[in-house]
Amino acid sequence: MTKKIDQSWLLESSTFSRPVIREIQRAAREGIYDIRGFGAKRTVPTFDDLLFLGASMSRYPLEGYREKCETSVTLGTRFAKKPITISTPITIAGMSFGALSAQAKEALGRGASEVGTSTTTGDGGMTPEERGHSKLLVYQYLPSRYGMNPDDLRKADAIEVVVGQGAKPGGGGMLLGQKISDRVAEMRNLPKGIDQRSACRHPDWTGPDDLEIKIQELREITDWQVPIYIKVGATRTFFDVQLAVKAGADVVVVDGMQGGTAATQDVFIEHVGIPTLPATRMAVEALKDLGMHREVQLIVSGGIRSGADVAKALAMGADAVSIGTAALIAMGDNGPEHEEAYNELGTSAGYYDDYQDGKDPSGISTQDPDLGSRLDPELAGRRVANYLRCLTLETQTLARAAGKSNVRNLEPEDMVALTVEASAMAKIPLAGTDWIPGAGGKY
Repeated sequence: MTKKIDQSWLLESSTFSRPVIREIQRAAREGIYDIRGFGAKRTVPTFDDLLFLGASMSRYPLEGYREKCETSVTLGTRFAKKPITISTPITIAGMSFGALSAQAKEALGRGASEVGTSTTTGDGGMTPEERGHSKLLVYQYLPSRYGMNPDDLRKADAIEVVVGQGAKPGGGGMLLGQKISDRVAEMRNLPKGIDQRSACRHPDWTGPDDLEIKIQELREITDWQVPIYIKVGATRTFFDVQLAVKAGADVVVVDGMQGGTAATQDVFIEHVGIPTLPATRMAVEALKDLGMHREVQLIVSGGIRSGADVAKALAMGADAVSIGTAALIAMGDNGPEHEEAYNELGTSAGYYDDYQDGKDPSGISTQDPDLGSRLDPELAGRRVANYLRCLTLETQTLARAAGKSNVRNLEPEDMVALTVEASAMAKIPLAGTDWIPGAGGKY
């Protein structure tokens, strides 16, 4: 008979907590770093730490049922002959075929098109399903060059040159062998079933001057028709954004550390990069310093979940946002209807983050044909569209409450910060004061 021990007197170590102890034991047992997806889990300052100041006497709110609040935004107005206009300031981020199933890629295209916004290919090339169901499709040009070909570049409505991602700035992702099916292997020109690691930098440049040359090449391939985005992981954001502008970007995408990823090292996800909140402010300052704010559009991503997140990013100066993990959840990933299947994997609905294993019970992050068949692209696309509509309505609600007839008219003056950290990072006054830590006085 096992003796029951009174544990009420045991003191938890903040340095060696039970999750830390488990990770040490796992590393000692397996001898290799942990790989996962789902983005950073640590607590960081977020848009939740900001509040809007609704209009009343000194500002007049708009009546939601009678007065319009515009949500459309045009991207690529700097150099592109054919900028793209999206009906909502919310786009779908790049997630590859390989990381996601063909059904999931089709669903993202369907959902984005239904509400008049864009989706993005991700690493590994363009699938006919995604192109066929995406009214506006952004083609990612990544360091790996997997699946890249000029014909697909010319089919795209915009091109996004990926320099870094929020979950792994300075590093590349992984696609494990079990997800490299015959089709994925053919598209990426890889051997089937062999682990693949994406490169951490482009093979044909060593700095911003080379990037400028590459952008010129892409413009020549596409006859200057489509916008060129540059995507950076949030680290030295001020300088990276300015260099992207210098290189000739029409649009800059800044991805905060909360951004998800198909798979990379846990130590990378949790200990590299900066949160989306300060990255947004730094990016806007970089554009303003060059006199290019609004001329070069800014998209921010990394942990966007609600219309409140969208509205706050716009108020800080972004032109649009991009969602990834939230779109997968909206499609049905981590859904409670698959709880039993998640339990068999040793996890639970809402906690699953081993996207790299290709065993996703929802059929979204898998290349298993049986699992993939569980996802109905039409239904999943409808869910994504509903979610995007909800985010848009929430954004409009907050903009109207602040007296704005266009969501992009939201501004920092419409907000206050709840914490000293958020105030310092966003350069927005602490609620009830005119104090911004480190700003030396009023905002």
